[in-house]
Amino acid sequence: MKKISIAAFLVFVILGVSAQTSSVKKAMADFDKAQVYLNNNNYESAIASLKDAATADPNFQVAIVQLAELNRRIKSFDEAKQYYNKALALGAGSDARIYYGLAESHLNTGDYHNALKNITLFIDKYTGSDKDFLAKAKKYKKDCEFSILALKTPQKYEPVNLGPQINSEHRDYFPAITADNETLIFSRNIAGNEDFFISKKRNKEWSSPVSLSSNINTSQFNEGAQSISPDGQYLFFTGCNRPNGLGRCDLYVSHKEGNNWGQPFNLGAPVNSIYWESQPAISPDGNTLYFVSNRPGGIGGYDIWKTLLNEEGEWSAPVNLGPEINTPYDENTPFLHADGKTLYFSSDGWPGMGNKDIFMSRLDSTGHWSNPLNMGYPINSFSEESGLIVSPDGTEAFFSSNLKDGYGDMDIYQFKLPDDKKPMAITYVKGIVRDKETRKFLEARVQVVNLGNKKTAYNDYTSKENGEFLAVMPIGADYAFNVSADGYLFYSENYQLTAANGNKPFLLEIDLDRLKVGTDMILKNIFFNTNEYTLLPSSVTELATLKDLLKNNLNIHIEVQGHTDNIGNDLQNEKLSVNRAKAVYDHLIESKIDPERLTYKGYGESKPIAGNETEEKRKRNRRTSFLITKI
Repeated sequence: MKKISIAAFLVFVILGVSAQTSSVKKAMADFDKAQVYLNNNNYESAIASLKDAATADPNFQVAIVQLAELNRRIKSFDEAKQYYNKALALGAGSDARIYYGLAESHLNTGDYHNALKNITLFIDKYTGSDKDFLAKAKKYKKDCEFSILALKTPQKYEPVNLGPQINSEHRDYFPAITADNETLIFSRNIAGNEDFFISKKRNKEWSSPVSLSSNINTSQFNEGAQSISPDGQYLFFTGCNRPNGLGRCDLYVSHKEGNNWGQPFNLGAPVNSIYWESQPAISPDGNTLYFVSNRPGGIGGYDIWKTLLNEEGEWSAPVNLGPEINTPYDENTPFLHADGKTLYFSSDGWPGMGNKDIFMSRLDSTGHWSNPLNMGYPINSFSEESGLIVSPDGTEAFFSSNLKDGYGDMDIYQFKLPDDKKPMAITYVKGIVRDKETRKFLEARVQVVNLGNKKTAYNDYTSKENGEFLAVMPIGADYAFNVSADGYLFYSENYQLTAANGNKPFLLEIDLDRLKVGTDMILKNIFFNTNEYTLLPSSVTELATLKDLLKNNLNIHIEVQGHTDNIGNDLQNEKLSVNRAKAVYDHLIESKIDPERLTYKGYGESKPIAGNETEEKRKRNRRTSFLITKI
């Protein structure tokens, strides 16, 4: 269904006016002059002439109705209401569409009771055949009913301006923030040119913003509506009217190369098309890109779509999010939180306060979105709300507005998010990777895998310029964390994240050992049930990393080692440790690793790496490791 902006009534009033005239010659002359202006879409002059006509003949009903409709069209809703009420006083109520226009004007000025009264009158009286028109009216009725209830249960809402260190006398908008809450990227419009600016948090204060990069910002084109990956390494954004564009607006991406941003490139087909693609939102694992498009196959005018990144690094044909999110009207400004499940977006199709409201929805384990939840009043109002993002810790929301205490045309604000509108809790692991001996930064692969569903939560490379990485981990799962580089032993860690553990981040400095005889490492993601030696399925990720090490370095030989704590019989502990080491050994042989390169041994409780007086220390002693025995 196409969006109704004026409705059939305005066409009727503007074109079908010959049956209604005025006996006052000046009124008719001014009215005829207004029709000429209307035919040229000169609304300002048309309104002036219609006002002259209504002054000359205060009972000139059709001129007054046109004044009401034209003011509604240019969104002068208070003026529109005055003329609609004047027209009704003159007997214009015989046409039900008068009530529609008046109801829409009330809705867009927050007068929900009068809006409900008039839209109900329209629905009851309308006898036309325009189903879209009637559907929009019924949608308005739902808006009114929702808004009346929402006003009775207001949310706490205290927006705070980010201050002059971020905001300027220009238009500042579309904020995006990294998962560590330390990098803010936003759009700034200076004299019509739209560019990206970046600010870093230093000692809990934002630094003065600077232009993001000359590789991305241009003087001849506008860049905007961006999404930054949680690790701050990929910037997806919208570029319009560019020579390499497929449509009016396309999606682009730039990768941070060390300390500098690389040249952006067009995502190309099938993501971009001859239609309008904009407002990207990247998932925390980097494998799903959400965006807005008016391409065919959608449900409304502008819908939210998604595309998936395959193993070859290619984006799939976009898929519409469907009626769980999209409506016959417009959905815009999607933002996917770093939890990978909570989507915030704007819509004028779901029941709201009028115009566009902000909604949230959550992706469940079956891949379905929950019914969108309106963020409530006064976060939403009869004005347009859009472009909301949420801080990584889920406590605050950021948005742009032209509130009265601003520094420029539009400023960036933040406010505390209500508890029922917060995303799922997350934490992150952040650090640098270096050579243990030379202390030089390394280009290393960093991988985080959810051990429950076997899905990769993060998979990327550090740069040799700074060795930095940042990976998001939603609370409520166990994760295998591995860092590997050519010619080095890999690094292994296990994170068991529960709500009780809190969401404190893990900050690491990882020094990788070069491959050499005598070097050993603990495999922290090899798992067995208590007193058993059958490898659990959650060990697969670590085993795959170990296999890669052996297959990529055919000259190394290793001894797989098993260790226990001191609980129980010494002989039984030694036997258990031998069997667990052998389980890893057997798996490697089944994976076509040359048996000549492998040995295994159980050490029981003889080589503790911690005391055994607490369970936490005993847990550290229960481990599987390996030692390089030959190169």
